[in-house]
Amino acid sequence: MKPLVLSLLASALILAAGSVSAQTLRIGYADPVSSLDPQLNNYAGDRSVALHAFESLVNRHDDKTLPGLAKSWKIVDDTTWEFDLRDDVKWQDGTPLTADDFVFSFERARSVPGSVASYTGATRTVKSVTAKDDHTLIIKTLTPNANLLPDVDSIYIVSRHAGANASSSDYNSGKAMVGTGPYRFVSYVPGDRTIFERNDTYWGGKPTWDKVDFRFIANASNRTAALLAGDVDVIDKVSPTDVERLRKTSSVNVYAYQGLRALIIQPSFREGPNEFIRDNTGKPLAENPLRDVRVRKALSLAINRQAIDDRIMQGTVTEANQWMPANTFGYNPDVKNIPYDVKQAKELLAQAGFPDGFQLTVHVPGDRYPQAPEAMQAVAQFWSRIGVKVQLEVLPWAVYAGKANKNELAISVIAWGNGTGEAAYALTNILTTVDSSKGQGASNWGHYSNPLVDKALVDSTAEFDEAKRRKILQDSVKVVSEDVGIIPLFHYQNIWAARKGLKVEPLVSDRTAATMVTEQP
Repeated sequence: MKPLVLSLLASALILAAGSVSAQTLRIGYADPVSSLDPQLNNYAGDRSVALHAFESLVNRHDDKTLPGLAKSWKIVDDTTWEFDLRDDVKWQDGTPLTADDFVFSFERARSVPGSVASYTGATRTVKSVTAKDDHTLIIKTLTPNANLLPDVDSIYIVSRHAGANASSSDYNSGKAMVGTGPYRFVSYVPGDRTIFERNDTYWGGKPTWDKVDFRFIANASNRTAALLAGDVDVIDKVSPTDVERLRKTSSVNVYAYQGLRALIIQPSFREGPNEFIRDNTGKPLAENPLRDVRVRKALSLAINRQAIDDRIMQGTVTEANQWMPANTFGYNPDVKNIPYDVKQAKELLAQAGFPDGFQLTVHVPGDRYPQAPEAMQAVAQFWSRIGVKVQLEVLPWAVYAGKANKNELAISVIAWGNGTGEAAYALTNILTTVDSSKGQGASNWGHYSNPLVDKALVDSTAEFDEAKRRKILQDSVKVVSEDVGIIPLFHYQNIWAARKGLKVEPLVSDRTAATMVTEQP
């Protein structure tokens, strides 16, 4: 069949899909969901699906905090915050929402059994949460915390009456899926889809859609095919290889926004030998060379980021020199793009005692971050030019996450979402010294540790003067950059595609939810 005929057929299929009831929205999404328990794991997929049924104390729209289940708030003193809760909210089973549910939610979020990406970072400064009355909540902090609002936004509120004796499996079965959000749970098939229906008693106004079919499609090409075939109405994380084709399809709209998520390489700082780091004869090295800043800097300098952006990501990303993108709170404009310098990289390796390089196994999830395996394949080729021979292993997320979380790997890859819209979120979760008792380093898979970074988190948390706080965060960026604590590659755009007649507007960075999609006239 000729290409023109195929194009016309695809367009016809999409137009036919438009005849499906506009009140049923079918979304094909990329991020896997580990559980419907909204407090189990701080994963993008889990957070997106939770947005349909659950809500937070406040709402975060990237760089600003808006009222949520709390109408307003005030700072009583340096360590005391008072929240005025809405008095017109009911749980989806008709039970009134009260301050006691918030008390329960914060208690539960600290230690959900089975969590591998916990929310303890969000509660690290919270000393106590108490109900002054049914609609007034008091949060006391251990130390002054200027960042408390974006911190608490991370915590989805669950009901005490449905969740007190519930396990994560009770959320997956639907037994505990009682939220306050715009949509009610109908069914869940792990690895396939979650079905929701409109919550007609929702306090925030009538939701747009009668029904939402939230379908997991891991492969980007398959998501595009599903959209073109009319199987879904909206897809997220559009493959860079499909963007131009979809833009030229008259019955599809493409929505691209600058995102907050950065693809980052995390070297392991574990002492001693590592089974994934060997000399050129294949024998394990006695000590981990990645602990040497010269080796880390050599690996970073050896990467041609612009080539990856142009050839692999096809112009849908921006080159990264730090974890936050430009024009965000804490971004340091004095940190310049990392040069591509093979000569200097080789010199640094030689100075570190590896003139002929070494062997390195790199791990990357194959079913989570768009084009991450392809990008890391390119990185492997660049590293081979300085003598570092790479074996790339692509793992399913379920296997990869457990190994990375335990610092079992030599090189791990994370696409960090910077979900609060400012630099301290990454400090808390991927850069400060791992300490679960303090709620720090939950996703610091390489166990990077630098006392200056730890101090920056403490100082920025306690600083309420915005200009001073910005300076502290910017200085921390320089520290991490000079120490090569992480190796940033690029910042993703958030790209959705939808059938004609639908508009997608992001809420928070790269979340995907039915509330983001509206009908166009």
